[in-house]
Amino acid sequence: MSAVCLSLHDISKVFGGGRGKSRSVCLFRDVSFEIQPGETLGIMGHSGAGKTTLGKIIAGLEKPSSGYVAFRGKNIFQLKRKEFRQFRRCIQMIFQDPEGSFNPVKTLGQSLLDVLKLVQCPSSRWEAVIKDILPEVGLGLDVLDRYPYQLSGGMNQRAALARVLLLEPGLIVLDEPTSALDLTVQAQILHLLKRLKNDKRLSYVLISHNSQVIRFMSDRVGTLSNGRVSFS
Repeated sequence: MSAVCLSLHDISKVFGGGRGKSRSVCLFRDVSFEIQPGETLGIMGHSGAGKTTLGKIIAGLEKPSSGYVAFRGKNIFQLKRKEFRQFRRCIQMIFQDPEGSFNPVKTLGQSLLDVLKLVQCPSSRWEAVIKDILPEVGLGLDVLDRYPYQLSGGMNQRAALARVLLLEPGLIVLDEPTSALDLTVQAQILHLLKRLKNDKRLSYVLISHNSQVIRFMSDRVGTLSNGRVSFS
């Protein structure tokens, strides 16, 4: 990674306003900030403020209406296909509903194998890699034959982390990663995320409406309100 992990330059997002459409809605405008290597940047805001949309833009899953995201000094939306694939491997996103992010007709083992095939991991190493990653997120080998609906919310979130870690990312966008979990499991997942950050030298963008979660996890906090991001 470069000295600056990722940077946003005058990002704006507007919905609607085209011919035959309703009046346009501006979620946010002229958002600029940098995410440093090893940093957890918290983003707070009320429901509907645009936090998830901003997270998707950071992860390259959605394009802004104007402005750009720079990775290693380059606009990610102007990268060539091979470069963009490399970017997408380095920057991952975990969503609020981990069960919904898995294919419901595949076991966890099959979903993890899909990732290893995607990154062209030699088949001779598949078993060893999976056996190594599961303990890191607090899961046992018994989950490999289970489907997402057979796992608890906390186990699905751990499984989602395992799948992302197989890609060896540098930054993970966490979209309300504990909001659907009970308080005990929330605490376990947050401590797990902190440990993984240190062990893997990760950067996080943590999106949440929960100020306690944000303050516990974050090195720096931005609040998205009235279309602007302010830092404290």
